[in-house]
Amino acid sequence: SLKKTLRQFQSNPRCEVRIDSAFERVIQACAHNPRRAHCGTWIVPEMMQAYCEWHALGQVHSVETWINGELVGGLYGVNLGAMFFGESMFAYRTDASKIALAALVCFCREHGVPMLDCQQQTEHLTSLGGCPLDRPAFEAQLAHGVNQAAITDWSFPWRLWRHLEPATG
Repeated sequence: SLKKTLRQFQSNPRCEVRIDSAFERVIQACAHNPRRAHCGTWIVPEMMQAYCEWHALGQVHSVETWINGELVGGLYGVNLGAMFFGESMFAYRTDASKIALAALVCFCREHGVPMLDCQQQTEHLTSLGGCPLDRPAFEAQLAHGVNQAAITDWSFPWRLWRHLEPATG
């Protein structure tokens, strides 16, 4: 069903992916997004302030899903070298965070980012292709990735969708 949703999103001129256009709104939405089996959030005001300051320095980014000019989902994370560490995601509409994650995958493929660190192994991320790495494999990826040049162009031209599997686009 996600493939169908992605095709519909890509073909609708009222739908768009933006990067870093509403970072503070994204982190606030993530902080207030209820999660099954969890009480509260780790994204307390001090963390939001720290991430916003880090965002201003260019190392924390948001990937946002917009429909009809309305922010409907997204995620944010930390970029160090050629590594991206996902921190949190939210959705106000069904699959909106999944669309943002798919866009991030396309973005990372375009820029040679070898791995997205999702930090948690959840059913949700597994359903999207996430898989665990053992510590030595992760440390090897980390050592290689953080020492590569940082991404400087944080934009999402529509052509990046070509990096999805052929069946999705």
